Formats: sequence, structure tokens, C-alpha cells
Amino acid sequence: MTVSRAGSRREFLNKSTMCIGGMLLPARFAAEAFAENVAPFKAKVSAHIWVYASKYPPDWDATPDLEKAFSDLHTAGLDGIEIMEVDLRHDDAVERIGKLAHKYELPVTGASYGAAMWDATKQKEILADMAVVVKRLGQLHGKTLGISVGDTGRAKTEPEFDIQAQTLKGIMKICGDNGVVANLHNHTYEVANDLHDLKGTLARIPDMKLGPDLNWLIRGGVDPVQFIKTYGHQMVYMHIRDQYKDGTWTEYVGQGVTDFHAIAEALRSVNFSGRAAIELAFPKDFVPKNPLAEDWKRSREYVKTTFGW
Repeated sequence: MTVSRAGSRREFLNKSTMCIGGMLLPARFAAEAFAENVAPFKAKVSAHIWVYASKYPPDWDATPDLEKAFSDLHTAGLDGIEIMEVDLRHDDAVERIGKLAHKYELPVTGASYGAAMWDATKQKEILADMAVVVKRLGQLHGKTLGISVGDTGRAKTEPEFDIQAQTLKGIMKICGDNGVVANLHNHTYEVANDLHDLKGTLARIPDMKLGPDLNWLIRGGVDPVQFIKTYGHQMVYMHIRDQYKDGTWTEYVGQGVTDFHAIAEALRSVNFSGRAAIELAFPKDFVPKNPLAEDWKRSREYVKTTFGW
């Protein structure tokens, strides 16, 4: 996508130069004259519903709060909502969530999904579940599926990586059939120990799309700027969350010490052209000072100011 956008811009400028006064203007002046007509990339910014789902362990089924989530995000000016796989397992999910999307004019842009992709005994079950979840996501016009591959609590073995890759390839096929882009969404375990888990997957599926969580990168000891510079060409999605110096999550994005300005510059340097999602996550027993709609609004405004989206 990066080459295509850059190529289109060059073609536009070249053609513009040819047309001005029968090539009377040098390309440099033509480019300057028409640069304002080339719109900069502006990512759509969704929100992940974890802050609502976190109230419902152990399944994290935010169904009772979905309408509040849609309402809050609409009020805050978000461009879409990212739901979780559990929300799509209900038989009435497409009809019910579709009505909320229409009522609040807030599209479902994607979903997150986590399972033990490395476990051969669960592969059949995972793919069967994916067939249902991804079909329903596609029916809701969601375009991305952020996949967490599961934590073993230790470094995965080469045979486990082989199984994990097989499972992911099956998921990619299901996603492709339903107009959804599968991407690897990391927590800390995928990127700890010098990206051991992520590298194990990419060694087997080099072109796998990525949807990193920038805060989990930091918590896993990975510099998000360097990650973007290395893997940005494969990124189609990302999660944005903030934290204080002591590692505690903030109430809204922009309160903490995360260097989002450097991250924004890194994204520009690799011509990132995917989507982004703000994800709020509160520490245990934390009581927010603001209504959630206000926290979403402040986060959205910060992202707009910092990233230009």
C-alpha cells in the first residue's frame, strides 16, 4: 500500500507538470503549486471495548454494556468500534450489534480474538469457532481481526510454532473468504525475549500482517519506535494506550509518559496507512474521575492533535 500511494502521488505531480503551459514550468514549481491538492493520509480511529469487557471476568462478555459503549464512543467522536470475539458468539449478534451500529452511526471496524494457537489439540476447535466469529464479523462489515496467539508461560518450541503457523494460515483463509484482514495483535508474551514468539511466527509466515499494541510493546521491553521502523511495512492496525512513569495505566491517552510524538513521526517515516484503535484499561479497583465518554473524548482529541488523525 505504501508504494501504491507514493507512486500515485508521483504520477499526479508528473502529469500536472506536463499539463501546465505545455511543460513550461519545471517539475519543482509544479510540485509546489499542486502539493496542497494532495491530501495527507488520515487514519480512521476506532476504540476497543476492553474497558467495558473488563467488568465481566472470566469470559469478558460486554454484551450488557454494549449499548453504553456505542453511545459513549459516538458521543466522543470515534470513527468506529472494535469488539471482542465473545460478543460475536451470540446467535443474535449480527442483528443486535448491527442495530446498535446503525442507531449510533458507529461502524464495527473489527474484532480481537485470542486462543492457544500453538496447541494441536485445540486447532480444530479454534478453526470451527473462527468460521462462525469471522463470518459474523464480515456480516457486520468489520475489516480487521487482531489475533493473540496464546501464552504457554514459557518459550514455545519449534513444533509448537509449526502448529501455531498452521492454525494461523487456516484463520487467514477464513478471514480472506469474509473480507477480513487477519493481523497479529501482541500482548507482552509475544514480544518478550527479543520478540521470540513473534519471530517464530514470522519465520513461518513472513507476510503476516501486524496489529501491534504499542503499550504492550513497551511493557514487553520493546521500543515502539524501533518496532515501527522494522515492521511498519506489515502494520495494518495498532492499539494506542498510555501509562505513567511507574507503569500504571492512565485514565485517558495523553496523561502519561508515552512518547507519542516520536511514535507518530515513526509512523510517518514508514508511510503507515492502516487503522488505529484507542484502548482504555484501568488498574484493578480504579474509579475514574470522569465519565467514560469524557475519557474517550479527551483521548480522541489527543490522538488528533498528536498524530493528525
